Amino acid sequence: MSGVILSPQHPLSAGLTSDSRLVRAYRGERADTTPVWFMRQAGRSLPEYRDLRVGTRMLDACLDPAMASEITLQPVRRHRVDAGIFFSDIVVPLKLVGVDVEIQPGRGPVFGKGYGDASAVAELTAIDPARLDEASGPITEAVQRTIAELNTTAVAGSRDASDFGGRSSTSSGTTPLIGFAGAPFTLAAYLTEGGPSKDHLAARTLMHADPGAWRALMEWTAELTGRFLRTQVLAGASAAQLFDSWAGALSLADYETHVAPASAKALSHVHDLEYRTTDAAGQAQAARPVPVVHFGVGTGELLGAMKEVGVDVVGVDYRVPLSIAAERVGADVPLQGNLDPALLAAPWPVLEAAVREVLRQAEAAPAHVFNLGHGVPPDTDPTVLTRVVELVHEAGAA
Repeated sequence: MSGVILSPQHPLSAGLTSDSRLVRAYRGERADTTPVWFMRQAGRSLPEYRDLRVGTRMLDACLDPAMASEITLQPVRRHRVDAGIFFSDIVVPLKLVGVDVEIQPGRGPVFGKGYGDASAVAELTAIDPARLDEASGPITEAVQRTIAELNTTAVAGSRDASDFGGRSSTSSGTTPLIGFAGAPFTLAAYLTEGGPSKDHLAARTLMHADPGAWRALMEWTAELTGRFLRTQVLAGASAAQLFDSWAGALSLADYETHVAPASAKALSHVHDLEYRTTDAAGQAQAARPVPVVHFGVGTGELLGAMKEVGVDVVGVDYRVPLSIAAERVGADVPLQGNLDPALLAAPWPVLEAAVREVLRQAEAAPAHVFNLGHGVPPDTDPTVLTRVVELVHEAGAA
């Protein structure tokens, strides 16, 4: 089946990001140096973020296009990372279709009720996920604002190349934006509990106690979060990442049987999106798919199965060395990760050695995108992150 070709103005089609370090690495190619970005790079570790967010609730910030765009751009300007990650939250699509949810400071997403039984699931799944398409205007606008800023000001390429030992912060074009969404299981884990949970027992119980209700819930969350991801790519994101924050609570058998099909369904919403660039003579090149990344926390035993849901790149948390991860997903699969976030507070010699070890371990993969093995802790000194970026660019040079 032929794919949907992105518009000629899309950053990938226009050649603005198709040869960037990030996209090349996601295709399995080694660029001039290892690209780097950080999960949760846009957020509480930055003083400019804290200043901007004063008096604004999290979900209100996510749905304010100007604010969401500015927050997305802040770490790109400060750290000179090789990608922006769209500032949003995995529960935003739920909010947009009318689910009662708020993010409570210090706790996380809290729902007006839990959806842990068949009747509650039936009530939830009566909401048509297609409503998201009509309500996603703020998301589209925020992505487009971000892309316009990245394209017109060349945020990541504006610093003198000598700041990176003679290398600019991007190898070609402008900094790509990564779209993201929560995986169906992670959304279901919050929904069944009605909020955060340490063991995700409500989700695992529904999975086995009422398989029919569980399938309905997973199909619904897959459709909703898949549409959310597709919206971001169509608006200009150059890659898509699916986060399964809580899949590590599952056995391999439960993941493969009760979760992986829904993750595959979610990703099907971007699998058909392709871009086509032109060469110097104006000839159209072969269409390429938009790169897709999958990441989970505590998922060392699930890495192979996570790759099989249909992704190009596997993100690895800090618990599994990248050389071992390469064995589990296949030697032809690019990897992303996986510095332990706790090391960001360690003395520089300790942190430097750890960064270099991650780069060494990543030699087992055809290509590597340096990242953390989870998100940036909120009390991280931002100057440390900038220093890590400079070290990765220097030490990861081809």
